[in-house]
Amino acid sequence: MVSLRIIDLDGSVAGQDAVRARLDDGRAIRVDARDLASRLRIVASRDAQAALMRRLAATEATASAGAPAWFYGSGDFHHVAAMLLQRVSEPVTVVHFDNHPDWTAFPATVNCGAWVNRALENPQVRKVVSIGVSSVDLARPELGFANLDAVAAGRIDLYPWRHAPSRVRGRYGDCASFRQQDRLLHWRQLADENWGSFLDGMIAGLPAGAVWLSIDKDVLAPSDAFTNWDQGALPLSHLLEAIRRLAAARRIIGVDVCGDWSAPRFTDPFRFMLGFFDHPRGVQPTPQALAINARVNATLIDCLEEALP
Repeated sequence: MVSLRIIDLDGSVAGQDAVRARLDDGRAIRVDARDLASRLRIVASRDAQAALMRRLAATEATASAGAPAWFYGSGDFHHVAAMLLQRVSEPVTVVHFDNHPDWTAFPATVNCGAWVNRALENPQVRKVVSIGVSSVDLARPELGFANLDAVAAGRIDLYPWRHAPSRVRGRYGDCASFRQQDRLLHWRQLADENWGSFLDGMIAGLPAGAVWLSIDKDVLAPSDAFTNWDQGALPLSHLLEAIRRLAAARRIIGVDVCGDWSAPRFTDPFRFMLGFFDHPRGVQPTPQALAINARVNATLIDCLEEALP
């Protein structure tokens, strides 16, 4: 059973037809957080985090029963996932679909590029499995302070959709995600594998217990999403199949979804500069592009409602 919950940070989700219909008839609840957005976008301030956590706690009295499925707008806010995981009260494995690994070890803040590390600091999070990465983050990962030690230790499994070998200086050996040959990490290429067979093996290898799904729609091709970030190539059909297969095999206790588009608005130069250098330049949505996001969100909601009855 799914409990649909909207954190309205940027106005990108709450007005979509499928979401609006569920808000109007009581099948979803909305948490108004737009006043916090400028202090949560890209990097979360401590006071904004605390304010959001209080608002989330206040929703429990009105939320329907079932696994919470949180939709909260732009991928600039993906670190909200780490905040949501703070509410988990049992051991959990996070299965993470994203075009970016979000594993930056420095600086140790709550930000959209480092939330996987913040999640791994949570004693309830046993492991993070990241699927679909195609971004430049893997080219020379050590330069971006990538947490490759966690990959080598099995705390992170990372499966790119397609990526050339990563150039590294350290010695990491071989693991589920890559094999090292000299100074190159050779990743598994999901684009070259049978998707069903990959899912079988991945699910079988998950630690026992509950699973949390974290989905950034920038893992999808531009035909299936319009986001604030560069995008990958995972087919939407693959993502939907993964949700269904995971739900059939494991107990899903929560879901979070981001990757809608919203105009970056900042009140301080620090976040403005981060957004300026990290976001693709000159990207402006058409109504048709935003309609893609609404359609895909509706499809994801339908899938979750069917897979988690």
